[in-house]
Amino acid sequence: MRKVAVVGIGPGDYENMTVGADRTLKNCDVIIGYHVYVDLVKERYPGKEFLTTPMTQEVKRCQMALGLAREGKNVAMVCSGDSGIYGMAALIYELRGESPDPEIQVIPGLTAACSGAALLGAPLTHDFAVISLSDRLTPWEKIEKRLENAAQADLSIVLYNPASHGRPDHLRRACDILLRQLPGDRVCGIASRIGREGESSRLLTLSELGTAPVDMFCTVFIGNSMTKSIGEKMVTPRGYRDV
Repeated sequence: MRKVAVVGIGPGDYENMTVGADRTLKNCDVIIGYHVYVDLVKERYPGKEFLTTPMTQEVKRCQMALGLAREGKNVAMVCSGDSGIYGMAALIYELRGESPDPEIQVIPGLTAACSGAALLGAPLTHDFAVISLSDRLTPWEKIEKRLENAAQADLSIVLYNPASHGRPDHLRRACDILLRQLPGDRVCGIASRIGREGESSRLLTLSELGTAPVDMFCTVFIGNSMTKSIGEKMVTPRGYRDV
């Protein structure tokens, strides 16, 4: 049966790509995606047909993938991180609808919450929430409510899309919301360019976080009440030592 595989390629480096993702990209005919993600895999899979669309053209991108699959090609739609976490998997299902053709296969990948946490230490060993600060598809009022609820629940929080040229102050606004309920000395961390050239990480406090330089290649971590700094690493205990 004709197939579209929605492939999570992880943070971008081959070492953090799953065996299943690698096998799928080797066996497909066409690789489609946002140009930044296609560029991350292009050199490793020569001989494939590569198609890209700009940011904000997600529907067109998925329609291209479905159309090519219906023409008889095996298509791989690449997404950074995991294909089902802020990725294209849901949109592919929506656009195909109830039809069983083409077949859809979702190939999971390493999302930035996991890879960034590993870079910082172990900040997500207990319950946590992942929230995107992009209000392109979600109203800011809803994002604000989710931030408030996560803080009230004492969850560690991971923030995706903390800033861009069009919304440079969203991280500061998020920190102002969190500081209504959380202490200023709460341990936080920033993982930048995970798995790519220029990879870096740093620890800081919630009071410092709002003015920290960030961009779309950063993932931000806010600890819960148990999170601490151990040897310049961000650690959230699970509680095993207390059992």
